[in-house]
Amino acid sequence: MSVEHVETLIIGAGHAGLATAHHLQKSSRSCLVVDAHERIGDGWRHQWDTLKLYSPAKYDGLPGMPFPAPPWSFPGKDEVAAYLEAYAHQLDVPVRLGTRVDRVAAHGDGYVTTCGDDTIFSDNVVVATGTLGGTPAIPDFADELDPMIMQLHSSTYRRPAQLQDGPVLVVGGSHSGADIAYEVATDHRTILCGRDPGQIPVRLESPMFKVVFPALLFMFGHVLSRRTPIGRKEMDEVRHHGGPMLRVKRSDLLDRGVERVHERVVGVEDGKPVLADGRVLDVANVIWCTGFRHDLSWLEPDVLQPDGWPRELRGVVDEAPGLYFCGLAFQSSGASMFIAGKDRDTGYVAKRIVQRMAGSRSAARVG
Repeated sequence: MSVEHVETLIIGAGHAGLATAHHLQKSSRSCLVVDAHERIGDGWRHQWDTLKLYSPAKYDGLPGMPFPAPPWSFPGKDEVAAYLEAYAHQLDVPVRLGTRVDRVAAHGDGYVTTCGDDTIFSDNVVVATGTLGGTPAIPDFADELDPMIMQLHSSTYRRPAQLQDGPVLVVGGSHSGADIAYEVATDHRTILCGRDPGQIPVRLESPMFKVVFPALLFMFGHVLSRRTPIGRKEMDEVRHHGGPMLRVKRSDLLDRGVERVHERVVGVEDGKPVLADGRVLDVANVIWCTGFRHDLSWLEPDVLQPDGWPRELRGVVDEAPGLYFCGLAFQSSGASMFIAGKDRDTGYVAKRIVQRMAGSRSAARVG
């Protein structure tokens, strides 16, 4: 059992948490990053085998360290994990692994965090678990499916060999659903269902992408922002329905024989999934690419909106001074979905923390 005090406690040692810590250290502010995993980057290591970033390595570095790969290559998930581990080591980011947070509660002008038998008092808390730190958003009626049907969420899918013989239903048409449906269709009859979220118009590996991506990043960062009506509309779409298809296109799915159905799965009939139009699907496997719900049951300041997202603006929770979020989709703009957008988001949160601590010192001197 231990009791300690840190100025800023950062929960989550992913891109957002590590970058926030680096920004604070550059401003000579102390911090501690805690993470439940045994290794930095395990959140990426545990993704499906063929997962690659959708942004080129040129734009995948965090502040203070470029990504060590050819500029226009697309790093795989294990390369990302290794980079995060090296980033924390080379930039001397203080990380405590194997530390699961059980509770965060307001305490005076700061917070008290319980991690097993250990207690950490802090002036600030940054929740940097991101969207993937939540609970898989699987519908309740999934429990009614025939137990002979194999069910996986995108967070537990690794490779087609996990699946049993027979057709596969992939639920969710965003980029993860499209990628996985395309992959499993090599060996299984595959149905991909859900709304069409659109697709970016160019191939990621094409020469044209080198022209288009910087323009897209600028548009996502400056036009599709939370300051603009079109940006706020897009934020609702992305947060509640997922982003557009990126690597896999509609034509790829068609060429591989994926049956594309735009109806939603709404229930179960005789142990089989049912679409909104009444069609019953006879499948042997279901992969839920339905995203995540924020799991903030351990956070006692109730800052959740009815839609499950925290009440924050650019990661700052005005109603709970000293509480911040990093790594959220559309934290400031559409660029927040890319690693390249993390520098601005984490830098802003770190700046607000520095300002808060400067204000606390001024108040203490006056007092």
